[in-house]
This record gives sequence, C-alpha cells and structure tokens, in this order.
Amino acid sequence: MTGEPGRVVDAHHHLWDLAVRDQDWISTPDLAPLRRDFLLDELRAGTAAAGVSATVLVQTVTVAEETPELLALAAGSELVRGVVGWTDLTAPGVADELARLGELPGGTRLVAIRHQVQGERDPGWLLRPDVGAGLAAVAAAGLAYDLVVLPHQLPACVRAAERHPRLTFVLDHLGKPPIASGATEPWASAVRALAALPNTVCKLSGLVTEADWARWHVDDLRPYADTALEAFGPARLMYGSDWPVCLLASSYGQVLDTARELIGDLSPHERAQVLGGTADRVYRLSGRA
Repeated sequence: MTGEPGRVVDAHHHLWDLAVRDQDWISTPDLAPLRRDFLLDELRAGTAAAGVSATVLVQTVTVAEETPELLALAAGSELVRGVVGWTDLTAPGVADELARLGELPGGTRLVAIRHQVQGERDPGWLLRPDVGAGLAAVAAAGLAYDLVVLPHQLPACVRAAERHPRLTFVLDHLGKPPIASGATEPWASAVRALAALPNTVCKLSGLVTEADWARWHVDDLRPYADTALEAFGPARLMYGSDWPVCLLASSYGQVLDTARELIGDLSPHERAQVLGGTADRVYRLSGRA
C-alpha cells in the first residue's frame, strides 16, 4: 500500500454535526459558510470525485467526548482509516486514557493526538513539564503527535521534538505560514530547524486559507510548498485537504489539483510519497482496515 502509484490519502480533514456538538470556533461572520453540518456522506462524494481512497479524520474541539465519537465513525467506514484525536495531555492519567481510547470501537484507528496549541497564549506551552509528560505518554502508546501551531510557536516545537526523539511530530498546515502577506521569514528558518530533526513530518495542507481567500493563485503558495519540500523531502511530506475549512477559499477537488501542481516537478515515486505513501507509513494506515 505504501507509496502505491496513483493512490491518494487525504491525511487531514474534519467532520462535524452541530446537533451533536457546537463548534464555537466558527462563530465569526467570516466563517459563516462553515456553520453547518459536514458529514461522512458529503465527504464520500468529494473523495470519490477526486479519486481519494483513504482519509485521516482530525479533531476540532478540546472536548473529551469527541474522540470516541470520531473513532466510532471511523469503525464504520472503509474510507476513514485514521483518527487524530484529543485528550488532555496535562492530566495525570493520560496514559490510562490513551489505553482506554485504543480499546473503544474504532480504537485501532487512533493514529495521533492533537491539541490546539495555536490557541495557547504561552508560546512555550509544549515545553511545560506536565505537557512533556503527556507527550511521553503519546510516544509510549505508539502514536504520533500533530502540531497545530502558529509561526511564532515553531521554536518551541523544535525544542519539544528534541526532547522527545521517540515521538513523531507531524506539523499541520506547514505551520500556518503568512501566505497572504507574502512574507517567508522567520517562518522558513523555523520550519527548516524543525525539519532538521528526523522525528518530524509535515502536512501539505491548509495553504489556501492562509492565502487571500478570494484572489489566491498557486504561485502564491509555491514558495512555501517549495520550502517544505526542500526541508522535509517528499518522504516526510503528506497531502491533506483540510476539508471543509478549505471551502472558504477552494473546492475539495481544486485543493488536490493545486497540491499536484505544487509537486509536479517531482518524480512519480516522490509524488506518490506526498500523495499517499508518507501518510500510510507515518500513521501506519495499512493495518487499520
């Protein structure tokens, strides 16, 4: 399965049902298009049209009840092969909670843990001792850790990855570079520092919503994608749609077409890594059918 030519894995998307749980982060007027249900059937339609054969479902809210729900959804789907869930890394019983999640329906599809570090005021949140203990528990459980951070938090990501060499850190959305402004530094230097560590991986995802939603062009994204490709290489870069958030600036199919254009100069094997092989390997999706 790993690196299979033509196979596409969407390594980063979301689903939510507002009747089950509110998504308070989409309450502002600019995010109004997202204030509706996004369910599995709609995702299936998009993936089928785009030729995506497997996906990784990512948490959206820091609520303990969400992860079991996502695992149960994955258990009933051949499409959703992995779940990036949430649990309180600072809780004393985090190791026991990770073990409990793994035994729930769909628990074998738990591939990583994520916390909205981008919302933490402390730029060194990842370096707190209680958080460090939680990260160690994630590593011991055989899971990866997804980093959703802003550029000024990247230096702390580097130090955290240095402290936890047994834990694979997956940088979501290239660390949210300031594409709309056209600036590359200090983001690029921080990304290169993170990529210098062998236990780090990056997602080619979330770029269209860091650009000007109404007027972006693939050339606006290219300097950032090229930096990530140079730093991580195709074997440590994975494609993700960030659906439905991407709909603010693009369609599901256009995001994939844009990613293909951004990696168009790579060899067929390298493109296969970015579009599926890296996600298969890092999240070990092959054994989660």
